[in-house]
Amino acid sequence: MSKLFQLNDDVAVVIGGTGELGGMMAESLAVAGAKVAVVGRNAERGQARVAKIDELGGIAKFFTADGLDADSLNEARESIKSWSGSPASVLINAAGGNRPDATIPPGGEICKLPLDAWREVFDLNLVGGALLPSQVFGPDMLEAGVGSVINIASMSGMIPLSRVVAYSAAKAAVINFTLWLAREWATTGVRVNAISPGFFPAEQNRKLLFNEDGSYTERGGQIVGHTPMARFGKPEELAGAAIWLACRNASSFVTGQNIAVDGGFASVTI
Repeated sequence: MSKLFQLNDDVAVVIGGTGELGGMMAESLAVAGAKVAVVGRNAERGQARVAKIDELGGIAKFFTADGLDADSLNEARESIKSWSGSPASVLINAAGGNRPDATIPPGGEICKLPLDAWREVFDLNLVGGALLPSQVFGPDMLEAGVGSVINIASMSGMIPLSRVVAYSAAKAAVINFTLWLAREWATTGVRVNAISPGFFPAEQNRKLLFNEDGSYTERGGQIVGHTPMARFGKPEELAGAAIWLACRNASSFVTGQNIAVDGGFASVTI
């Protein structure tokens, strides 16, 4: 088993590794033996994540880049190769998010959703969250004939949830892009898969799920009530799926898959 689930020869790049979910996956990859490049825009959170990885005995460094800026991604790629001595063999695209003006308020209408907000959410999740990083880091993997690209999609990309229409559509596009790229690169040695987290409380959605006293909001209660495991997920519960997909010995015949880590949410018909 130790031979299946080890990354001692790998350099893993985690775009969006400054966030809660991306950061936890970065930690997991480092514990499994990879040299981990934590990539993002927030240096303070990036350095804090690297410090945590250091405490765990892993190897990591923070690199500044914006997933929507090809030049900054290219600069980060070269800096990562200089630091690690090798090109990336694992790429986790964990950047993404939503914005309030791209969300339909209670009683609101899709007809009034601003087009600029829709475009920004789509660019953030599809272009910056999958396309551009794959274009920048993919060529080194293709040249080496080995690699694992893991796009972080969402349960809302599988099931169109109310209100978050732009985010749901963008994550559905990430899943579709994942399947397309997996087929495109299937014979090259580079595998492409997605992980669709269910509901994991994080900074950006905590107020949507919890009241100030810690009780569930109406929406939070509805989500938990629809989840067979009757709870939200914990960031560390994404670690197993990420390590499995990253390890070439454990998942060498796995590509074009979307792995739901959702407590059974998708198994219940709305």
